[in-house]
Amino acid sequence: MIRIANETTAVTKTTAGCRWEHWTDEDLLLEYRCTGIREAFEKLVCRYEKELYNFLYHQLGNAANAEDVFQKTFLTVLEECGKFDSSRKFRPWLYRIAANKAADFHRKNKRYTVVSIDAQRGDDADDIYSLADMITDNEPGPFEESSDRETANMVREAVEALPETMRQAVYMIYFQGMSNQEAAEIAGVHCSTLTLRVQKAVSKLNFLLRNVG
Repeated sequence: MIRIANETTAVTKTTAGCRWEHWTDEDLLLEYRCTGIREAFEKLVCRYEKELYNFLYHQLGNAANAEDVFQKTFLTVLEECGKFDSSRKFRPWLYRIAANKAADFHRKNKRYTVVSIDAQRGDDADDIYSLADMITDNEPGPFEESSDRETANMVREAVEALPETMRQAVYMIYFQGMSNQEAAEIAGVHCSTLTLRVQKAVSKLNFLLRNVG
């Protein structure tokens, strides 16, 4: 169990009561901000427990780092909830904080990590048919157990070599299933910039996949 705590507030990732089940993310945060009711905030943590943790795991490369940055992300949400613009959506704001925390971690540790892509979406799915199958996480998969291990390693190295901004963009679009607009808001760039990053990343990876052997 991950505990998120500061001097006055402790929030654990547990099952929140049914009272909050149909509340929007924005209403939950505003309820906590206005009343200090911990259960409202706890519901937010619970709601994003798996999704945000997976995002951070694929950004940072292992469970311990992901858990640490997850805690730091929600501590920041606690500390800065008064700055949240209630006319905006909570999810991009949360992911923007998480992405910044992950970037801080990379800068401090000066290391590259693997972003694993095991889902695909969008109209260009045919062009990237092999990404989900050929880029695997740290656990051995069917592809790594095949005779094409050399190709799998080359693909992994290509993903690791992508600039951090490209890797993050590809992961948000193809793994998290975000729209280009939402991913762009999280990355803090125009939608056209985000789209270009993804196109360049996919082009580089597909070039490798089609020219190995």
